[in-house]
Amino acid sequence: MCGLGLGLLLGISCNNSTPDSVKEAQKENSANTDSLEKKKSVTDSSTVVPTKQDADFMVKAASGGMLEVQLGKLAQSNAGKQGVKDFGAMMVQDHSKGGETLKSLAMGKHIVLPDSVSNDQKKERDNLLKMHWVEFYRSYITLMVKDHKDDIDEFEKAAKNANDPDIRSFAQNTVPMLRQHLDSARSLDKKIGRKLSGPKTAPPYQ
Repeated sequence: MCGLGLGLLLGISCNNSTPDSVKEAQKENSANTDSLEKKKSVTDSSTVVPTKQDADFMVKAASGGMLEVQLGKLAQSNAGKQGVKDFGAMMVQDHSKGGETLKSLAMGKHIVLPDSVSNDQKKERDNLLKMHWVEFYRSYITLMVKDHKDDIDEFEKAAKNANDPDIRSFAQNTVPMLRQHLDSARSLDKKIGRKLSGPKTAPPYQ
């Protein structure tokens, strides 16, 4: 049975048969971009419209940002270590702000964004919920290192290859923030790793 408090905080559903919001948004955008391309060919062929790849990037960016916010809130309440709590707070603040910018951009481009994270991301989040706080903060920071490496790759590709110039600009402007997050996550990962592998008399990591 889902915990009511955390369920309300993170939007967790006990029903595992719910549609995948990310896949639904991708399907809708695929139809929309096809329609826009046809309309463009009839009216003004010089008009730049987002491609399916542009829309897919926006959908993944929105879903990833929502996950960072949810896990950041979880870290603030479950981590047990101040450094990890502070990192979680940074995730909530920065990715919430980035999410608002993304929503505004998507609205102007007629791109549909998911209203929740993907089903796979929900499983990832729920697995962390089950962990004891020591296991949680170690797994959380390891995940943050991996996720931000992947995010930087995706955003750098979009900064170079997106068809829409506004989407390219958004991706380019977001990369420095993601690099800062990766540096912070790596620093925490090293500190936590040293403490866990060091002498038993070592003070707890803060």
